[in-house]
Amino acid sequence: MINTEFLPEKLREECGVFGAFCNDPEQDAALPVYYGLFSLQHRGQESAGIAVSRDNGIDIHKRVGLVGSIFNPDILAKLHGSAAVGHVRYSTSETNLLENAQPFVSRFKLGSIAVVHNGMLTNADVVRELLEDAGIGFTSASDSEVIVNLIAKNYKKGLEKALTDTIKFIKGSYALLVLTENALVGARDPNGIRPLCLGQFDNGWMLSSESCAIEAAGGKFVRDIEPGEVIIISRDQVLSFSFSEKTRRAVCSFEYIYFARPDSVIDGIDVYHSRIRAGEILGRESNAEADLVIGVPDSGIPAAIGYGRATGTPFGMGIVKNKYIGRTFINPGQMAREKAVLLKHFIIRSEVKGKKIVLIDDSIVRGTTSKRLVMLLKAAGAKEVHMRICSPPVRFPCYFGIDTPHRKDLISNMATPEELCKSLGASSLAFISVKGLLESIDTTDTPGECGFCLGCFTGEYPIPVGYQQAEALTT
Repeated sequence: MINTEFLPEKLREECGVFGAFCNDPEQDAALPVYYGLFSLQHRGQESAGIAVSRDNGIDIHKRVGLVGSIFNPDILAKLHGSAAVGHVRYSTSETNLLENAQPFVSRFKLGSIAVVHNGMLTNADVVRELLEDAGIGFTSASDSEVIVNLIAKNYKKGLEKALTDTIKFIKGSYALLVLTENALVGARDPNGIRPLCLGQFDNGWMLSSESCAIEAAGGKFVRDIEPGEVIIISRDQVLSFSFSEKTRRAVCSFEYIYFARPDSVIDGIDVYHSRIRAGEILGRESNAEADLVIGVPDSGIPAAIGYGRATGTPFGMGIVKNKYIGRTFINPGQMAREKAVLLKHFIIRSEVKGKKIVLIDDSIVRGTTSKRLVMLLKAAGAKEVHMRICSPPVRFPCYFGIDTPHRKDLISNMATPEELCKSLGASSLAFISVKGLLESIDTTDTPGECGFCLGCFTGEYPIPVGYQQAEALTT
């Protein structure tokens, strides 16, 4: 049996993508992509890479590690090209292999292409088998290599036809960037599960998983790429077209709860203010009599501010996060992970001693961090610790690009809130309702237009998933 004490506590977004296209062929695109990846580091901390396009092909540099440790001025100077794509990655397993790092490059007689991808294909195994039967080899277990090989196989039909044929064939979630020798292409899955947006800078265009990275790279946010949209950027034009019939929009709700940086705007919704609203709604739904409300850094803090506003409970900084430990633990061994949990958060004793505390967090997956925080707060002298969670209970796995534990390892699937409260040692425990979550993030002028994927809370998915895949993740 797996000891969940040593497994990562938070759900993990698998990837972030960023691309830049310079209209001036003498201008370098690698540097803005580097800045963009730095700003997307929270979306993946295991490996990173950049591919650049030049007249005679595509050059690439990718390694295991953080962006700042992989690239330096000398490496960036060698990545000379007027268009580039980059990627930061988490894996869905305990392996961290260079061969799974992105971008993936395919070189063939008609040219070269590089692909970066955030998401997960639900039919990847079927497509891989068909390509292998056609004599195409694979060097990784990544869905992205399936995509790059499929595009390369169809490339003789021309770029636009190869893209549309590929995109119509693959199923699942994706924010996809494709780099050719003279174009940068972006595509978003028909349900818009994974985010992708367009930006502009002085002499070109950018594509990014989040708007915050466009601004950090010196660009200006233009708009979100629509679900089912393909955008092709070249020196002659910016071409946009839809490759699918209109389907139900189903943006990943966890982007707003936890994944996205708070200064991003996704599909017209301000992430920071959605977290404030979630805290306000949580306060109205599940108020607890307390002296102080504190948030688990970082994504729990805006919600704690909102909770305080709604209930009149003073907000305080009762927990300090060690900034030198990553947002989640990057594949350490068991003993190292246990130590990392103890080193990640510290309690300000003078702020919590003798007080009734409301502790706000974005989610509970396995309960490891929550249990330790309750213990640390009580050890620091807190009289009571009431936990309030800004997502509904996570009971089901995700199939669309989030590293989700097996269903049996999701603590809310195995216990009622009352049982969970007792196991955590909390004075009380409450989750935001699904209705409350939707109220916090659906702020469009026409409520309901911007739909959301709630599969990990309700078990209802926007895309059908295969029986074998479901069986593998629920047993």
